[in-house]
Amino acid sequence: MITEKQIRDLQAKFHALIEEIRSVIIGHDAVIQQTLIGLLCGEHLLLEGVPGLGKTLLVRTLGKALGLKFSRIQFTPDLMPADIIGTRILLEDETGRRYFEFSRGPIFAHLVLADEINRATPKTQSALLEAMQERSITVSGETYKLEEPFMVLATQNPIEMEGTYPLPEAQIDRFFFKILLRSPSLEQLEQIIDRHGAGRDAVAIEQVLSREEILEAQKLVARWPIASPLRRYAARLVDATQPASQNAPEIVKHYVEYGASPRAALALVRGAKAHAFLSGEVHTRIADIQAVFYPSLIHRIIRNFRGEAEGVPVEKILQEVFDHVRPESVIEAR
Repeated sequence: MITEKQIRDLQAKFHALIEEIRSVIIGHDAVIQQTLIGLLCGEHLLLEGVPGLGKTLLVRTLGKALGLKFSRIQFTPDLMPADIIGTRILLEDETGRRYFEFSRGPIFAHLVLADEINRATPKTQSALLEAMQERSITVSGETYKLEEPFMVLATQNPIEMEGTYPLPEAQIDRFFFKILLRSPSLEQLEQIIDRHGAGRDAVAIEQVLSREEILEAQKLVARWPIASPLRRYAARLVDATQPASQNAPEIVKHYVEYGASPRAALALVRGAKAHAFLSGEVHTRIADIQAVFYPSLIHRIIRNFRGEAEGVPVEKILQEVFDHVRPESVIEAR
């Protein structure tokens, strides 16, 4: 059993990790927190934002601060599955005997940045998503396990859709969170210039956590306590996104074709546990569920034709769901 002191020590190290990342990444505090929640839950993330907002820098910085192996895969239309997972190559030894040896692809890393995932063909996208789901790959009948922790951060550009292959909704649903990166403010832009104007290596990154400590924190978060009323609250939030539910607000009934899947409820509960851990708490609170509500559900709502035609934002739908499901009424219910 882990002691309270060990819990506090781990929380302090993750707080130091956040500060280390913030020394490089400016203006993305929520993104940093949501990324670490994904890491603590052992899940994969979908990052959406225009180029130049620091997605690659974020993942590279995280890898350095954790002492983990980092790889970046630039997705293009001609990228093949073997370019991701690896392939068997024919070699010859000193005696002239020929044999096959497996050459590992960039998927064999702890942190994998799948840059512009929607630029690759569906076949290549599926190869990555299968490795994400199974945590292993199979080549020529042999299975190779991916070393934990294993986390994929896939990015996509929301404004340049020509020549892309958008991810199907069923595949998007497999991502734990969808994280939206916003453009920095004027003040933040000035800070970026001051901090990084001297070059790429202007800020040195120190390793804060070891691989063993990360795995220990993941196990701890998985066992983190959450009361049954809070689990009921998470379930009600997800149920309210279903147009056929009596619990749904009118905007959902009018503009939503399919609501969030059960994976959304799991993401809410597990994400809330990790948020409580990062906040230095010893139990999960209502505020923790509310903090992960949007990244858990924003990619899991499918609007109907009317919603698409009228341009009703998913954010507006979720805001009404959030306001409609009052936590006090759920917690008091028996």
